[in-house]
Amino acid sequence: MPGGMAPVPPGPPTPPVPPGQTGPPPGQPPWQGPQAYDRPVRQKSVSSAMLLEAWGSAVSGLALVWVVFAVEGITAPFGMAVAWFGAFFTIYGVLCWRLHGILTAKDRMATLAIWGGALVALGALAFVIGYVIFKGFTAVFSDFPHFLTADMTRLGGRAKITDVGVGAAIVGTIEQVGIATIITVPLGIMTATYLASSIGLFARTVSYVVDAMTGAPAIIAGLFIYLLWVAPHHHSGKSGLAAALALAVMMFPIVTRAAQEVVAIVPGSLREAALALGAPEWRVLVRVVLPTARAGLITAVILGVARIAGETAPVFFTAGGLESYNWNPFVGQQDDLPLRIYENIFQPGGVITQSAWGASFVLVCLVLTLFLIARQLGKSAPGRRSAFAPWTWRRSSATQGMG
Repeated sequence: MPGGMAPVPPGPPTPPVPPGQTGPPPGQPPWQGPQAYDRPVRQKSVSSAMLLEAWGSAVSGLALVWVVFAVEGITAPFGMAVAWFGAFFTIYGVLCWRLHGILTAKDRMATLAIWGGALVALGALAFVIGYVIFKGFTAVFSDFPHFLTADMTRLGGRAKITDVGVGAAIVGTIEQVGIATIITVPLGIMTATYLASSIGLFARTVSYVVDAMTGAPAIIAGLFIYLLWVAPHHHSGKSGLAAALALAVMMFPIVTRAAQEVVAIVPGSLREAALALGAPEWRVLVRVVLPTARAGLITAVILGVARIAGETAPVFFTAGGLESYNWNPFVGQQDDLPLRIYENIFQPGGVITQSAWGASFVLVCLVLTLFLIARQLGKSAPGRRSAFAPWTWRRSSATQGMG
């Protein structure tokens, strides 16, 4: 050997895995032994010592913060909670460092930070939803389901909460969001597939425009449709269709960007196999790419609907608002739940303010229902038939499907 280095003798051969054995032999950890097993190792449950350390640190931090606030005479519950979490985080980190070393301390502090952030976010969300339900429950269920079917035409000085409702606003919201979804989803998915499969100058320009539209304020979409459609038609320009167009402008970049990320992660081997069988590009897209990415595409639609369902600024300039029913979104002004909430919440009087909280409760329930329906549609596997996915209606053999 050059340099006087002797060759390293080869080690013993790795014994084969016995038939039917999917893990290490009994009594041998999966990371030891001559045979490597690429299987996840289930972590043990939280030990009593770890719980004792966490509880002790929490109690110590609470005592320290309480003493400081009591001595200084400060009465700030929110500030006390933030200071307590900071003290708890510091004490627990130092304790883990002294008892278990720096690596364990970093791991546990990162875990505590993740759990703390998740609890804060979930707590804020639960507080907002709970407060809306608390304020709007009486308005919705005092004479159920009258509040969901009535309109605001009987609103007056002596009106009661059982005399008014948000039925007209519910109809307007469903029609406007539905029209915006019908307009946006095909355009967004086609744009996403183009951006995912093209790298030219025009594709980069379209991508930059989509990114710019994603960060645009909601009022820009309303002003755009107002100047383009409402202002030339004067008073007759405000309608449910104009509101739907404004909402579609907002929804388009959200759906496009989310769908592009989903389509881009479809394995290239699936496309290559379909093309090798002689399928044209459009059939590969319709029969292979879109069914594979169906769950992700439905999630993209969910994000878009969630983005526009509660927007007030676009419909403020385009819908106009109406106290009575208007079933035709193409003619005349139309009501909308976010717009009705905005108009009622600032009006004097307990009944009209209570109706605004009831409309907020209905809007939360409507968005939640849309979420549940969309997630239910996206549960099925790519190869299964679905009545809501046209590309799965004709399922046949692989040879017939690619012919």
